[in-house]
This record gives sequence, structure tokens and C-alpha cells, in this order.
Amino acid sequence: MEIREGLYYSKDHEWVRIEGDRAYIGITDYAQDSLGSIVYVEIPKEGKALSKGEVLSVVESVKAASDIFAPISGTVVEINQALADNPELINESPYENYIAIMSFENADDLSDLLSPTQYEELTKGE
Repeated sequence: MEIREGLYYSKDHEWVRIEGDRAYIGITDYAQDSLGSIVYVEIPKEGKALSKGEVLSVVESVKAASDIFAPISGTVVEINQALADNPELINESPYENYIAIMSFENADDLSDLLSPTQYEELTKGE
């Protein structure tokens, strides 16, 4: 299982990469491995405002469907349209294939997220 430095992680297995006023959001290597072969990704709507903890997307695999939660509050400013036709890209490269980019406005949102070391400890217990 790969856990990358420089990212923030949620307890729900989303990752966040901050670049200026943008937050790239996807699911972790642990999450995609647990789900198995991903067959569908519900792409969120651009312009949709979300509060931290609201459902951003749904990912379906051969095993189950899983809600993907917004790990921060903000507005969806861009989506990864490639996932609509090729959801398996998440299985192949979960950290390169974000689901959405949200506006990043409140640094306090990061306080509840985990460091790579903390996330590693979380996944050891699951």
C-alpha cells in the first residue's frame, strides 16, 4: 500500500493535495485496493458548493458502492472527466487520478485531516 508524503488524508480514505487556492481530492491506494475493480465513478457537478463531510461523489466497484466525502468545504471548480469513461484509472494510479478539484479557502479544514504517518497508523488497525 502506498501512502504519499505531501498529502493530507481523511479517516474515510480520501486524500487531499493543496496547490495554492485549489484542493485536489481523490481516494487513497488503501481505498481502491479495498474496493477492488472500480467500474463507475459518479462525477460531481462543477460549481457545486459542499461543506466538509458532505458527499462529493460515489465510487462503485465489483464489491460495493462507497460514498466519497468532501474532506474540506469549498466549491467544485474542476472535475476529472476521464474517470467517466475510464473509472479503472483510480485502480491504476489513485494519486494521479483525482476525482475533483475544489476551491480551498479555509486552512482550518486541514486540522481534522491526517498526516501520512497518522494515516498509516489508521490503516494498520483496519
